[in-house]
Amino acid sequence: MRYRAIVEYDGTNYSGFQRQLTKPTVQGEIEKALLEISRLAVSVTGAGRTDSGVHATGQIIAFDLNWRHGSSSLLKALNANLPVDIVIRDISAASEDFHPRFDALSRTYTYYIYNQTVRSPIWRLRSWHVTRPLDVELMNGAAELIIGEHDFATFGQAPQGTNTIRNIKNARWQKEGLQITFRIEANAFLDRMVRSLVGSMKAVGEGSWTVVDFYNAFLAKDRGKAAMTAPAAGLFLTSVSYE
Repeated sequence: MRYRAIVEYDGTNYSGFQRQLTKPTVQGEIEKALLEISRLAVSVTGAGRTDSGVHATGQIIAFDLNWRHGSSSLLKALNANLPVDIVIRDISAASEDFHPRFDALSRTYTYYIYNQTVRSPIWRLRSWHVTRPLDVELMNGAAELIIGEHDFATFGQAPQGTNTIRNIKNARWQKEGLQITFRIEANAFLDRMVRSLVGSMKAVGEGSWTVVDFYNAFLAKDRGKAAMTAPAAGLFLTSVSYE
């Protein structure tokens, strides 16, 4: 039977989601847990290949497993064998042809900036500490420019092939208490695309770039024209949408 699950994880101690031979990954830990409870090598597929240090509250995975004790029992068994920084939030049976990456209509990421003069020990692994005041209205002026289908070569590299065109459905900055939050939804993303966009929009917000500077960099389709790439710690894969 094929199962579909929602996974939440703190990516601080992992070299991304995707399995690697010599480094700890989220996929590797889930497959270890599946091996422990089934005594079989089970391959897991994810909706998004989050980078090293990136977190998730809504990663979607799928795997095939001959399990006779029901989804609730499988959920408990997996969580009992996973490390404390990874948890299966929900699990259910899926159609045999379900693929979490290829069937996804869109993915939503959220990025957190802690915009205060004094650093926060609590938020240090969950956000980017920016001390200079940021103008959220200017940052939203830049965010509006990327909505729609565009070539995002300035802000990332294609994970496979050379196609750098992506369709952004929503992109919005919002101040929430001590945090400035960026939420972006797209059909797919380039490698490091969200973090690169955040870094360039932060330059707009602090005044070192204008919105026109951002737009000119965007139009250049040149990776070297982007501002700094934001740190991984502030980025979360928050949801994946399907039909």
